[in-house]
Amino acid sequence: MARRYDGLVMPTITINGQKFEYTPGQTILQIANARGVEIPQYCYHEGLSVVASCRICLVECQVPNPKTGQIEPFMGGKLVPSCQQTAMDGMVVFSDSPKAVANQKAVMEFLLINHPLDCPVCDQSGECFLQDYSYMYGRGVSRFEEQKVKQPKKDVGPRVLLYSDRCIMCTRCVRFTREVTGTSELMVQGRGNREEIDVFPGVPLANELSANVIDLCPVGALLDKDFLFAQRVWFLREAPSVDGLTASGDNLWVHHNQGKVFRVKPRENAKINKWWITDEVRYGWKFVHSERRLRGPTRKQHGVLMACEYSRAYADVIRGVSRAVQGGKRLALMVSPMLSCEDAYLLAKAARRMDPQAVLAVGPVPVVGQDKVYPIGAGENDPRAFRICAEKAPNARGVKRVLSSMGGRVEDYAGLLAVLGKGTGASGVGAVIVTGNYPGDWAEKDLVTCLGGKFVTLIDTLASELSDRADVVLPGATWLEKAGTFENTRNMLQGFARAIPPAEGAKSEAQHALDLAWVMDGGASPSERSMSLMLETTRGQVAAGLHVAVPFAPEFDVAATRAQMGGVFGSDVALPPEERAVSTDMPMVEV
Repeated sequence: MARRYDGLVMPTITINGQKFEYTPGQTILQIANARGVEIPQYCYHEGLSVVASCRICLVECQVPNPKTGQIEPFMGGKLVPSCQQTAMDGMVVFSDSPKAVANQKAVMEFLLINHPLDCPVCDQSGECFLQDYSYMYGRGVSRFEEQKVKQPKKDVGPRVLLYSDRCIMCTRCVRFTREVTGTSELMVQGRGNREEIDVFPGVPLANELSANVIDLCPVGALLDKDFLFAQRVWFLREAPSVDGLTASGDNLWVHHNQGKVFRVKPRENAKINKWWITDEVRYGWKFVHSERRLRGPTRKQHGVLMACEYSRAYADVIRGVSRAVQGGKRLALMVSPMLSCEDAYLLAKAARRMDPQAVLAVGPVPVVGQDKVYPIGAGENDPRAFRICAEKAPNARGVKRVLSSMGGRVEDYAGLLAVLGKGTGASGVGAVIVTGNYPGDWAEKDLVTCLGGKFVTLIDTLASELSDRADVVLPGATWLEKAGTFENTRNMLQGFARAIPPAEGAKSEAQHALDLAWVMDGGASPSERSMSLMLETTRGQVAAGLHVAVPFAPEFDVAATRAQMGGVFGSDVALPPEERAVSTDMPMVEV
């Protein structure tokens, strides 16, 4: 039985012999893209206006004659741009007819007339539409014998390099700066074969979304300075993640290889970030590989922090908290808003086990300026709007939600400082577990002062003044090194996957909580301090391995922990797709 749309039978269209139902108002190309039918395209992008300038998506169409019902050539048999042509009920479309194929070959020949043959040194190689379409739709030889036009390489902004001689003038980047950001830094100047993309004099491409033009470019014209010559894309793997630096909840693909992150790109989500991310999120992950990373547990001995084994560090934590509780003092747990909901849950369980009356608090939530909306001048409810969050913590709401479920009052950061008191012995708290995981220095002087005279356990990722002050320091894992759940400003719960293993000697906060509970239960410590982890690599690469800290308890399982947490975490978490290898047409052969 035919499906219905607003009370009417759904219209149908046939593309290359395949019949599809569609929603009225869709274009031929939109239907083809949604159904996995390959029609070549350069200038079209779902988030930008339709200009139909590249002409490679032209198709041959036939439509029913309303008088006779017979199928007849549409527009007299003239080829039409599939990106611009609205579908019609009963339309028959051919992108593989002799006329359409001849156009595809002609367009590719024109585009390659002045294009340099520098694919081996181009960063876009392996994910370039020009390479793919040249192979699938191009001619085997070029008939052009004249001298090629050589365009200059330009530095158009702090993040982006423009290789003008590779540009095919699809104008995606120009439309992005006009329609998405409203900043209009890019323009088309010149005519004919001297036409090129450029910036207005004295106005660099420096808006907060500038690097999205790199993703938009279908060829190797706009390149990322940060990723330039860093890695061949066919060696990379993609892990689905969520913005771990701000409260936006933007969806990400993390491109990594052999335990190292190389770049971060947006993952499409129409309800949150559409097709874009900010430069702040795109490049803010560098602290993951910082030289300041904490890479092993330490304990204070005779006033000096000394490296130790995890068994000794965990024993010191349990002993120090027990002494405080037995002495009539309370344990306070400060859960950073940079941690996942699962981290918060297991840490709170461990804290309440050591002290059933433990004080639970959310760590400081950094806010920088005010929220911004692009394009400039647009309202937040505008369907085009992209919002940049001033709140620089990904999970303040999720952490508070989890801690509140544990019972009792949940303190904010100011409330925690009041509970801790301003001087030694000035409060009822005798032991404190502090978590950080911020991308930079975060410990304020007030917090360091309030910790005076108390037994302090710090779980953090970067060395700081607070790590020098703590009695026991346990190295934590960044959000790219673990799986979990974040709750953004729209109260949407989103799961994210682990991209890379934790830094050598570090563990996720959830694993630390499980290991502490294991030791409290009398579980034995592992015989080895570290183990070798073999990483999955792409075909053609030498296998790689890393040394990681050995867990005491069974390894943290994010799905099992969500099930244990129950409630919204069992039903309302948007789970990420599976990790995948970056697709490429580059053939890999055995040598």
